[in-house]
Amino acid sequence: MSNHGYAVDWARTHVEAGRLPTAVLGIATADGVQELVAFGASGQRSAAVDDYFPLFSVTKPVVAMTALRAVERGRLSLTDPLSNAVPGFGANRSDVVELRHLLSHSSGISDPNIASPAGLRADLIGTGAEFGAGQAVRYSSLAFEGIAAMIEQADARPWQQSVAELVADAGAAGFTFDAGCDPHPIYGADDVGLDYEGMQRLQHPGAGGYARAEDLLALGRSLLGEDGRGDGALLHPATVAAMQRPRTLGLPVMTPAPGAPGEAWGLGVRLRRDAPSLLAADGYGHRGWGSCEFWVYPEQGVCFTLLTNVMEAGRFGVDPDRLHNAVVAGNRP
Repeated sequence: MSNHGYAVDWARTHVEAGRLPTAVLGIATADGVQELVAFGASGQRSAAVDDYFPLFSVTKPVVAMTALRAVERGRLSLTDPLSNAVPGFGANRSDVVELRHLLSHSSGISDPNIASPAGLRADLIGTGAEFGAGQAVRYSSLAFEGIAAMIEQADARPWQQSVAELVADAGAAGFTFDAGCDPHPIYGADDVGLDYEGMQRLQHPGAGGYARAEDLLALGRSLLGEDGRGDGALLHPATVAAMQRPRTLGLPVMTPAPGAPGEAWGLGVRLRRDAPSLLAADGYGHRGWGSCEFWVYPEQGVCFTLLTNVMEAGRFGVDPDRLHNAVVAGNRP
């Protein structure tokens, strides 16, 4: 068994037991890809390591990093108000929502239907404030429409083009918002009340990305670099460090707010610093509604992604924290 054999067994076992329809597991260090395996099938379509999958909220760190690149270039500030980029936003609010609040889910922006029949921009302008900016935490995919608008204003081009430049610089050019990439279908959308086709049409900046495992591993390897501080292709090491600084410690958490005990928010990423079920406390990244995972462990020098395609796999007994532990413990010198 390889060093990461237990992590591979975790993925294989869940597919064989029928808890996951497919699983593509990728594990990498700064030295290269350590594991890349595929199991299962979507109907008659067998999973392969170079297949595309819908990422859902694993999209968020990529769009967040695009905004942070604009900050690095002096085109944005973490304290810039959203109202500068979206005229009409905040007309009924007495506070000021800034980029830092959007990135850390502390903006007070509610999260209506993710398929957004009215359109994301209309939802953003029309939504009310659940609390004052910076006063609490409430998970919001809609907030990423605000981030996308700020990227567009800063870069003077469609935000998707800025994202494409970022991922290409890290060797992850396969990342896309185009459903024509032939991703695996998603299972269980009706069970959780999701209009998946409606969401796909939006190119949602908080949930609409698609990628292959190799794309996410390329992003993870760039964030790791040789010393866990990044190689500079995606972001400056100072920015990579800033992403990982907790921004929501001590704030009350409004429900529903998907997450796990011991999590806090950095800039566009979840921080697993005090998760009671984990061996390592340095993990940051994101998971998606469709059960994909993308995580970086800088002190451990490893990153991993799990691509799969069933909504809320935890309903079927899938505990991804066990995979985290197997990956970390498998990354031996």
